[in-house]
Amino acid sequence: MTRICILGGGFGGLYTALNLARLPWSVMPEIILVDKSDRFLFTPFLYELVTAEMQEWEIAPTFAELLVDTGIQFVQGLVTNIDFETKQVEVNIGQRNTIEYDRLILAIGGETPMNLVKGASEYAIPFRNLNDFYRLNSKLELLEASNRDKIRVCIAGGGSSGVELACKIADRLKDRGRVRLIDRNDKILANSTEANRSIAELALSQRGVWTDLNTRVSQVTDEEVILEYADGSDTLPVDIILWTVGSTFSKLLQNLPVSHNHRGTIATESTLQVKGYPDVFAIGDLAGCTDANGYLLPATAQVAFQQSQYCAWNIWASLNQKPLVSFSYIPLGEFISLGIDGATASIFGKFSIDGLPASFMRKFAYLLRMPTFQHQWKIGVHWLTKPLVELLRKSV
Repeated sequence: MTRICILGGGFGGLYTALNLARLPWSVMPEIILVDKSDRFLFTPFLYELVTAEMQEWEIAPTFAELLVDTGIQFVQGLVTNIDFETKQVEVNIGQRNTIEYDRLILAIGGETPMNLVKGASEYAIPFRNLNDFYRLNSKLELLEASNRDKIRVCIAGGGSSGVELACKIADRLKDRGRVRLIDRNDKILANSTEANRSIAELALSQRGVWTDLNTRVSQVTDEEVILEYADGSDTLPVDIILWTVGSTFSKLLQNLPVSHNHRGTIATESTLQVKGYPDVFAIGDLAGCTDANGYLLPATAQVAFQQSQYCAWNIWASLNQKPLVSFSYIPLGEFISLGIDGATASIFGKFSIDGLPASFMRKFAYLLRMPTFQHQWKIGVHWLTKPLVELLRKSV
């Protein structure tokens, strides 16, 4: 039986697996999905956990729940070796296990590099997964329970992740919060539209978030952060420092015998096949795909979602002697959460809305992107009945 092995259960990996299972196979192949976690994480909603707007079950359903009745096998384990020549993958599942494949999909996401600045790996918190949220939330709860007047939070990185965190934390801490956003560029949201940037700047200002531009973090300790400006430096006391700067990949992926682009991503053909290895596909953060102008595509869920559809089709085509198609990315727009019930949205990079309408549009659009209809239905019913349940609870 043909075996398709998918490494990584994020937007690229999970959605490719689900798309493969829906294709018209004459003989259904064996589809194996491998991930070190037992849960899929809908990362755009990770920020909603900070303010308790959503619960963990909503944004992090288990793979067991999502893959029921799909025929897809899930293996929870850590990938320790990939051999393109023998077409084998080694996975540690408590003991060494070898998986042979006919087609391989590399969909292991990136990691936040924590070794760029002295002290960051010891004292700063990245924000990519549930464990990062647990660390942040634990610190916030301890500080909130203390008798200190001010809670000082510093966020390194003025991209969408940093901006969303700054607004959420400011809304959570309210008057006790002293939130500072640091970025080495001369503006936040360098890759966003002017409209979204202006709306985000206003949202930060309204929440009292201090923004340091043209500034870099040079050192982090357990109680201080050292900032460097063009004309000097400053040492500031902090209670929490969050790190949202940059992206890198595991040594295992970096050492694969393939061509890498300058961002460390794997060079691929337009069909998402790894150059030199037609039986191996790379998607998501790891894939070095470009747009029509030759620029590397951003490492976003939107890109991975679109790639998953092309990847599944091309694997099916490659196994059924059909022509493969070139991946073509369509930028649909951008959503940025700005605090509780706030957001800004650009549609096709041309039309922008903000406030509650943008927040509603963001939630509805992401609801439709949930991996299965069953989970969409479960969340949708919860959202619709939540106001009534809260009203009944208050009246009792």
